[in-house]
Amino acid sequence: MVAGNPLDHYWYAVATADQVQEGPLSIEVFGTSYVIWRTGDQTLVAAEDRCTHREGRLSNGVVESGCLRCPYHGWEFGAQGRCERIPSSRVETAIPKKAHLGNLPVEEQYGLIWFCPNKAVAAVPELLVDNDPAFTRLNTGMQIWNCSATRMIDNMLDVAHFPFTHAGTFGREQELVVPNFKLKELDDTFYGYDYSVVVNNEGDAKKMSGGGSDVISLNMSTGFSLPFSVRSTMSYENGIEQTLFMTAAPISRERSYFTFVLWRNDDVTVVGQEIVEFELAVAEEDRKMLEQLKGELALGQGDLVDVQSDKASLEWRRRYRSLISQDLESLA
Repeated sequence: MVAGNPLDHYWYAVATADQVQEGPLSIEVFGTSYVIWRTGDQTLVAAEDRCTHREGRLSNGVVESGCLRCPYHGWEFGAQGRCERIPSSRVETAIPKKAHLGNLPVEEQYGLIWFCPNKAVAAVPELLVDNDPAFTRLNTGMQIWNCSATRMIDNMLDVAHFPFTHAGTFGREQELVVPNFKLKELDDTFYGYDYSVVVNNEGDAKKMSGGGSDVISLNMSTGFSLPFSVRSTMSYENGIEQTLFMTAAPISRERSYFTFVLWRNDDVTVVGQEIVEFELAVAEEDRKMLEQLKGELALGQGDLVDVQSDKASLEWRRRYRSLISQDLESLA
């Protein structure tokens, strides 16, 4: 594939691990269709969703003995996208080099399938909490939102919308004025800010906090990893800690994959699903708001009115502009 879009060189979470099991999975990134499947030893393979023979949709095929069989003429593709069998040809006939699909970058991390449309220039965002035995990981399903990934990241970095967008979950008692905060490197992966916040802690919200008063304060951090990932950490007064990782992947200009992963340091065997459902309700409030907004987020300097609470988004937009204007020769 010839380099054309700088964003093609970054990783995107496009599925949960359990979505790629027995058969092939069709995905779409930046308007191009791809197929992902597992070989016999569970190695992931990713390729464009078109057979090299007559462009049959491979994702409509079946996986047998680790090979993906095209539904059109039965051509079979195995490890690294190599064509292993052409049923209409004799066994001893050499398979043309152009019959092979090629093998695009694909990895499994944090219970997610990560895909890169071209040669990767950065790693999958590193979440050290996944290696901490004190924390349990909770995965959620992959969703499709009818909005731009750029708007989603702006939303994820924003604390000022909590009292309004999230009034139905945790934001009712939020202080309206956002304290001034400083941006910094949170670690080697995420750039953002630390802050304290007062939130509503009634009903289902108590599952998140482990109990306590109806209004509580907690210490948080929120930071981004280019291009479309955000991590928020929450520390409660009772010692419970949570890491929330949210990530988006552009299907098109106004459609995006979205999922989040949670890590908790408390016992989630009883309330884990209720915690996930609460966070899903929070995400649904964001989705309903964002799907009303058309097109991508304006990225130019001065295109939007920004105040001090928008500093994180402002910095993400600055770095994102730099990323998408990179010299493609340096990425090839």
